[in-house]
Amino acid sequence: MTDLRVRFAPSPTGYLHVGGARTAIFNWLYARACGGTFVVRIEDTDPQRSRGELAQVILDGLKWLGLESDEEIVYQSDHKERFVEVAHELVRRGFAYHDFTTVEELEQMRKDSQARGEASFRFKADLATVREDADLRLKNGDPCAIRFSAPPDGIAWNDLVHGPVEYKGDELEDFVLLRSDGSPTYHLSVVCDDHDMRISHILRGDDHISNTPKQIALYRAMEWEVPQFGHVPLILGPDRKRLSKRTGAASVGEFQQKGFLPQALFNFLTLLGWSPGKGDRELFSREELIEVFTLDGIQTKSAVFDEAKLEWMNGEHIRMLSDDDAVSYLREHSGPLSVSDSTLRSAWPLVKPRIRLPKDLFEDQNYVFTDPLDYDPKGVEKHLATPEILKHLSSFAADLETVTFSPESLEEKLRARCDEWEIKAGQLIHPIRLALTGKTVSPGLFEMMELLGRETVLRRINRLLKVHLAS
Repeated sequence: MTDLRVRFAPSPTGYLHVGGARTAIFNWLYARACGGTFVVRIEDTDPQRSRGELAQVILDGLKWLGLESDEEIVYQSDHKERFVEVAHELVRRGFAYHDFTTVEELEQMRKDSQARGEASFRFKADLATVREDADLRLKNGDPCAIRFSAPPDGIAWNDLVHGPVEYKGDELEDFVLLRSDGSPTYHLSVVCDDHDMRISHILRGDDHISNTPKQIALYRAMEWEVPQFGHVPLILGPDRKRLSKRTGAASVGEFQQKGFLPQALFNFLTLLGWSPGKGDRELFSREELIEVFTLDGIQTKSAVFDEAKLEWMNGEHIRMLSDDDAVSYLREHSGPLSVSDSTLRSAWPLVKPRIRLPKDLFEDQNYVFTDPLDYDPKGVEKHLATPEILKHLSSFAADLETVTFSPESLEEKLRARCDEWEIKAGQLIHPIRLALTGKTVSPGLFEMMELLGRETVLRRINRLLKVHLAS
């Protein structure tokens, strides 16, 4: 399907939402799986809501995810003359009309509709009446919009995700193509651009499904080929409402700043509302997803965004990195810490199993780089309860002055001492871990001691002894 063309068309009115990013991913994967073309269009025709700087933020987010357009970026605002031309052509063809209804009149119509107990207000005009005095009012310069006349028989289509969908005639309304100030509306702009860009398949969120009958009607009125439409389920937050900043991070940029890998977020978002249909496998590379992606795998129910699962998946993708790439990744997110590449490289094999995000190393396990300033109170109460333990710790610190600093030698020496003192190894291991990390949980103690080195280990043990012997 080399003639398959899909697009992602965000409005620069906010940041790149993860829901939009997932829609872009589905389009990109479909194009790659079918040998088609993926293009990006910025829908910036609303001057009151569009912000130029946000367009670049969206493009930067797409680039970070590896979703760059196969062709030059299209900016919808460049085509306003084209949209106006098509609106007037629809009037000439008899599918649209000049509407002189004022804002006040529209508001009264809505109130009257509510008074009649109607579920919603749908504007529909008597075309014979509105056309009677249109020429005269146009000559007088009366302000007017251009509206499309809704097809009385309704619209049906076979949705690529949901199957057959139908809107009956009484469910449709006459909708505005050009506002009274001459600016084009979303429906007119998107149909013109999709036609002119030769878009063959439109994959977008379920929130657009009610727009589709209006747009299909426009295609038919202009005698243009109608693309295939597919509407993907929305992403919900933990409260099972539409995902928003109120319920957690919702923009791609926020996840980038937190230190998530683009390949992990790509993998996670692809599986949010889509399934390969084979087993329970969850970890995929971009190339593997291209191989297995089909529209049949898109589910019709909304998916819940589980950030804990994303963190797990990020950790798995981190462990797939080469050591060089892992060091570069950690360096990028080390923040104010002054950490050498050699230190990161040495620490990486030890901390790798515990890392899901860079903060797990630079915040939760920062003892790898800096001496702990305090100690877990429960750990102190449990593992430093008697003067005898502090005495044994002091004696073992003296042993560390001469013992070979390898995991094997350190463990052998510690266990020999514990046998000599007739105590369990854990009674010495836990206090040493507290001294080195300030915590009760850490990577393997003896491997960590080797990583930190003799000088650091002795300094930290002696500090703990000083603090607790004094107390």
